[in-house]
Amino acid sequence: MTTTLTDSRHETELDPVGPTPNPPNLRDWRPAYAKRLILSDLLVLIVVVFGAQIIWFGMGNAEVAMRDDLRISELSYWAFSTGLVIAWMWALSLIDSRSHRVVGTGMAEYRRVVDCSVRLFGYVAIFAFLLRVDLARGFLLISLPAGIAALVLERWLWRRWINTRRRRGEYCARVLLVGSEQSVAEIAHELRRAPEAGYLVVGACVPTGKVADMIKGTSIPIMGAVSTIDRALAVTGADTVAVTSTDDLPASKVKQISWSLEAGRQHLVLAPSIIDIAGPRLHTRPVAGLPLIHVETPRFSRGQLFAKRMVDLVLSVGGFVLLSPLLIALAIVVRLSSPGPVLFRQTRVGLRGREFTMLKFRTMVVNAEEMLTELSAAQRDAGNEVLFKLSNDPRVTRVGRIMRKFSLDELPQLLNVIGGSMSLVGPRPPLPTEVENYAEHVHRRFLAKPGITGAWQVGGRSTLSWEESVRLDLSYVENWSLVGDVLILFKTVRAVVAPGATAH
Repeated sequence: MTTTLTDSRHETELDPVGPTPNPPNLRDWRPAYAKRLILSDLLVLIVVVFGAQIIWFGMGNAEVAMRDDLRISELSYWAFSTGLVIAWMWALSLIDSRSHRVVGTGMAEYRRVVDCSVRLFGYVAIFAFLLRVDLARGFLLISLPAGIAALVLERWLWRRWINTRRRRGEYCARVLLVGSEQSVAEIAHELRRAPEAGYLVVGACVPTGKVADMIKGTSIPIMGAVSTIDRALAVTGADTVAVTSTDDLPASKVKQISWSLEAGRQHLVLAPSIIDIAGPRLHTRPVAGLPLIHVETPRFSRGQLFAKRMVDLVLSVGGFVLLSPLLIALAIVVRLSSPGPVLFRQTRVGLRGREFTMLKFRTMVVNAEEMLTELSAAQRDAGNEVLFKLSNDPRVTRVGRIMRKFSLDELPQLLNVIGGSMSLVGPRPPLPTEVENYAEHVHRRFLAKPGITGAWQVGGRSTLSWEESVRLDLSYVENWSLVGDVLILFKTVRAVVAPGATAH
């Protein structure tokens, strides 16, 4: 069963009680947004393709040479570039890169853009070879990477725009949750945490069917029992039904819900009680007519481990060399600003639970560890129940406070990455005393090397609760991908340039 997203532009407050009204007149945002993508894609491709032609050939009337025996002697590059732009736009449409199912969240939109672009140029190269068309390789070598980069950047900018509006409740699928009250509350909480996914919960149908009541702990109105879904859809104007649990729904009822939805406008989503599992680990395989969802166990192939290690080495060595003047300057400043060593060495727990020595620039007074017992009794105002933090920690030096604000104290950890005890991206490296308080399942974070940065850092750092920190780390470990690492590194750079959280 295909999970799809649709949406309405604005919320409408409706009385859940009383006679069933006509569905609210809600503007469908999808066609308008698709047109915007078409226009911006076209503009980007015109600039890139014709720009590449001008860079390679200048403003002259360059020509494409072809076989004489085909009786096609010459073709202007202006015409060829025009055809390439049209074919590229067509390929982007055929692969559904502007579908509302992929815009706004996830990597599917970017993958489709890259995939269709590479395939298109592959077909161009094949046809050029078969027809013996002498195309300028430099022109193609400029057009392909520049076009992909420009399209991805353009789509990213549009994603920022639509995500801003989704946080305000616009450009979202209006979702009616169906299931037990507990499952409805859990799924609603997860959807609320990720507004960029484009799901706006407008009501729920639960077995109790207490109309005009609210789901406990939420502001979601109960629109009736699971037998009144049709009426609830009409009242709320929902275009998506999300089944959160099937304990009170026989298989025949789920089918009836699917059949009763308006084709092309309303959609059915099955929301299993499995969270933080990425797409590559989920596979739907029909078995005897049953759409079984298979969840693969986390696997780290030798190729994946090798690729991650190579990226770590190349970036950390290159970064260390480029930043060496800054590292020397910071070392001098730390040494002169307060008595004590330049580097702070601390035992942390890493891959497979092995302890290692983590390096940082010293940002605290020398007797910081001795003061910890006294400060632990103080009222903490940051961190969480496991990680001790103080937003105004008296142990931090004046220079150290500035270094922490911009995460400069963590730069020596590049040596840890080069040595192999850490990675650029990974779970937060915990203290041995913290590991003693871990629940059994938390030890799964040791399946990956700890990182200088990670999902925990770009997701909130010291503002996160312990459960949220663990969830982010475990989600990273179980769903690791090289593309995900790159995204986290980009987010980290943005967070360092505009710091808003306390250093970890």
